[in-house]
Amino acid sequence: MCRGRDAPSTLHSLSQLTVPEQARSTDDDGMTTAIGPTELAFGEHAKGDASLPSWNEGPTKKSIIDFVHGVTTSGGPQFVRPEERIAVFDNDGTLWSEMPAYFQLSFVFDRLKALAPQHPEWSDQPLYAAVLQGDMKTVAAGGVRGLLELAMITHAGMTTDEFSKIVEEWIATARHPKFNRLYTELIFQPMLELLAYLRAHGFKTFIVSGGGIEFMRVFADKVYGIPPEQVIGSSIVTKFEMVAGVPALTRLPELNFMDDNVGKPIAINLHVGRRPIAAFGNSDGDLQMLQWTAAGTGLRFGLLVHHTDSAREYAYDVSPLGTLDKALTEAKAKGWTVVDMKQDWKRIYPFET
Repeated sequence: MCRGRDAPSTLHSLSQLTVPEQARSTDDDGMTTAIGPTELAFGEHAKGDASLPSWNEGPTKKSIIDFVHGVTTSGGPQFVRPEERIAVFDNDGTLWSEMPAYFQLSFVFDRLKALAPQHPEWSDQPLYAAVLQGDMKTVAAGGVRGLLELAMITHAGMTTDEFSKIVEEWIATARHPKFNRLYTELIFQPMLELLAYLRAHGFKTFIVSGGGIEFMRVFADKVYGIPPEQVIGSSIVTKFEMVAGVPALTRLPELNFMDDNVGKPIAINLHVGRRPIAAFGNSDGDLQMLQWTAAGTGLRFGLLVHHTDSAREYAYDVSPLGTLDKALTEAKAKGWTVVDMKQDWKRIYPFET
């Protein structure tokens, strides 16, 4: 945990649940808030020693509970008003797995293959041909610029409604190559519990990811209990136009905003308008978000998910598009919490027994 600059530094499948409209949670300060799907799933663990049941007892779990207790104890020196309890979460590698490639990248590849019969000329373009042939080495050599090109060709040229429908159909059927499960089943059970725990204590939770904002908004509410308006991500340019007399938003093959690295605090400021008091990530792409969160006044919390479990998930510090290096070094220097997945989590996925 950290206390900002003015104090010493110490820094799934839930989609089937039916949420009663009357479900409510009362915070330590007497504030009553609505409970979402994850709160109902873990409501009995929302407070006290039974909190976060998939987290092993130890300093990692204790740091979370101590922080939440500090900022929600009415009249206490670290109390934070409910409207200021903002928590931001990266998505890939933080809320769900990201290996062997970001899940949205798998969507890009599947989408390109589906469109290929309409574009025979793609076989003469090295980058597109590499995807169609499964040559990931050549695709990786294209770097971020190449991946953006692939995203533009597969995500644009349609209305926002058409794109959402395509994502819905893919996310309902596509399966992970290692686990042979839907991608929405590859969410981290401990993080679902953490989202529920925070919301049960008056926090408002946001996704702040380098992934596509309209891609994530399709499933974020069902999977994480995070509504579309609390999802922040990268975006492409859209334009308003009349199509057959009906207003529509059409997606164009042009990057609008890249929500990664320095883009994350900028996007939070733009979309949320408040500095978070807690931030959660897993790579150097989340470093500036954690730094900006930690730099505020009062009690602050930063957490990194460190992938250390090769048996139940993956063990790595370098993914196809990200690295955990500078952020890990700063976490140790600033006292941010670092989750050792192998040691700190009793189970990783909801489907584990």
